[in-house]
Order: sequence, then C-alpha cells, then structure tokens
Amino acid sequence: MQDLKAHISSYAIECGFDLVRITSAEVFTKDRDAALSRIEAGQMDGLPWFTESRVRRGTDPQKLLPGARSIICLGLSYLDPDDEETADTGTGKVARYARVKDYHRAMKRRMKAFVRGLEEKLESPVAAKWYVDDGPMLDRAAAARSGLGWFGKSTNILTPSHGSWVLLGQVITDLELEPDPPLKKTCGSCVRCIDDCPTGAIVAPFVVDNARCISYQTIENRGVIPLEMRPLIGDLVFGCDICQDVCPVNRKAESPLLPIQKAVAVHPSGQLDLVELLEITEEEFRDRFQGTSIMRAKRVGMQKNACVALGNNRDEAGVPALVAALKNTEPLVRGHAAWALGQIATPDAIEGLAQATTSEIDPYVLEEIGTALSETPPMATGQQGVRQII
Repeated sequence: MQDLKAHISSYAIECGFDLVRITSAEVFTKDRDAALSRIEAGQMDGLPWFTESRVRRGTDPQKLLPGARSIICLGLSYLDPDDEETADTGTGKVARYARVKDYHRAMKRRMKAFVRGLEEKLESPVAAKWYVDDGPMLDRAAAARSGLGWFGKSTNILTPSHGSWVLLGQVITDLELEPDPPLKKTCGSCVRCIDDCPTGAIVAPFVVDNARCISYQTIENRGVIPLEMRPLIGDLVFGCDICQDVCPVNRKAESPLLPIQKAVAVHPSGQLDLVELLEITEEEFRDRFQGTSIMRAKRVGMQKNACVALGNNRDEAGVPALVAALKNTEPLVRGHAAWALGQIATPDAIEGLAQATTSEIDPYVLEEIGTALSETPPMATGQQGVRQII
C-alpha cells in the first residue's frame, strides 16, 4: 500500500499538480456541523445553492462514491510572480485566480488525465470521482484533514510551500491508501486578515459573513450592491485578494511547477478598463471572456461593478460613459451609474443625473438618482438650480 501511495503521489506531480496528500473517506462530521451552523446563522445568505442537503451529501464521501476508501487531495498553485500589481487610472482590479483560464476546466482536465493514467499504470480500472469547488464536496475540509494545508483565520487553506494561492481538487477513490496526518501548524496570534478586511467580512476567526465579502458582492450578487458596501469595494471589479495579500504565509509562496495558461482577456497586472466594461455589448463580452472565471459575474454584474469602481476612483474621465450608462437597458447598471456620478459630482455628472430624471421610469433607478443628487454638495457642482429640477 505504501508503494502504491508513493507511486500515486509522484504521478500527481507528473500530471502538473504542485501538492498531493491523502485522507480517509470517513464522514467530515465536524466540518458538516460547522457548515450547517453557518447556514442557520445566515452567513451563507446569497448563495441559494449552498443548502443543507448539499452539505450533508458533500461531507459523506460514500454518498458521492459508494465503496469509497480514500480521497486524494490535490493542490495547484495559480500564483504568477511576474504579475504586475499596479493600479492605473480608469481601471478596476481582478482577483489573481481569474487572471488565468477557467481553473475549473484546467483542474478537471489534469484530474481526468491523472485518474486515467493511474488506471493504465495499475493495469486495472479505478473507481473514482473528482471534484473542484463547483461540486458538493467541502474541498477545504478535505485539504485540511489530509495535511495539504491548514485553515487560516480567513477560512482560506494555507499551505506551507505555496501559501493560499492554491486551487483545490479531490479524487474520491476505492483504492485503499494510508492517510496522511493533518498539519499541526496554525496562524498563532496573527489576525492580519481580520484587521485588514475592509468590509469586516471575517466576523470571527474562521468565520466569514458571506454577504459582507467583496468576492460575493462582485461575483455572486445578482442584485443591488448595498449602499454602505460600495465605498468599501474600492476599485475591485471581480473578487478580492486582500486577506491573501496581507497574509504572512504568502510572503515566500513558491511558484507553480506547470502554470495554468493566462487569460489574455485580462492584463497581467489584473486590470480591466472600466469604460470598456461599461460600453461592452453582450456579444463582445462573451467573445472576450469566454473560458474565464469572469463569465460567472455576467456582463451586467461586471458593468455595475465598473460603475462602483469609477465612483470610488472619482474618475472624471469616466463621466461620459457613466452618463451614457444611464440609458443602459439594465436598471441595475443605470442605478449604479447614478451612484457613481453622484460620487464624482462634477457639473457634467450632476447635469447627466438631472436630465435622467425626465426620462427614467424605473422606481429603483429614480431612487438611486434622487439619493445621488441629495448627497451632492450644492456648491461643488456649480449647478445650484439642479435640485429644483427634481
């Protein structure tokens, strides 16, 4: 069994994975109970797919693969040390993992090749199912129990060699393999991730309030971004790396052995032109971002995020695009554009808002326009008569 385990570990590295560990196929009782408690406490609100039945199924490997005996936990680093971390005027920032080709496809291709290759080398079929984070399995629970990494207070898995810049995958199999022990490492007294989260989403060590997380607001939220959250999002338009950027474990993170292909749709610096995002058509959006994680936010989501970033940047060059966005077919885009114009508050921005009141009929958008105008300092606009128009 030990020889088989060593063979599997070395073969996983050959297939392009940076980390491999083994854990048993026992039920993840503690992690199941913790996840159910988070659902009950409302900390998973906004993710309708994260249900009690999904958690119960995903924490019992036997329900995913009857006869399961072991779980092969795999890690793939997406860190690119050559990335240029810049913040150019008129741009919004994309999280590191979205700067590569869709990692679900990249991981699953390597995992499929890994399993098929094992069957060839063992000269016998292997019962296996493989999962990335779009499946029901609690990937971080498996990674922690296998010793691939440990839970950071941000809830990210931290690995000794590659930090938290790691994509996780699991292969549930009927192979009998000796489990690896969990790591004894912890974050100690460090609370950098908690202190530096701008929205206070990490409400306690190892507990994240999903609705306050910037990643949720910029990716999963299909509705209005709450007013109180918008200024805290800054120039982030897809995801957030702040809790990872400040983590001391990531200071010496190693690079991947076989990097995932970069997404040409995103600049190496992780920046997207905000005006381009506002003006992009549905067809152009699909042509540009197909095969990347950014598709998950959809065009409307990225456009409302672009509005928030322009407003936070106080980017006067973005005013014409924002005024044009007040005629967008999507009320969500019009509403967030109105907020951004109110933040920039130049005469042209205020005039655009005032003119929109004569044609806008959507109650939500009218409310956004009214709020934007009411919070604008009168003398800052040079348009003392604007408020009388409403």
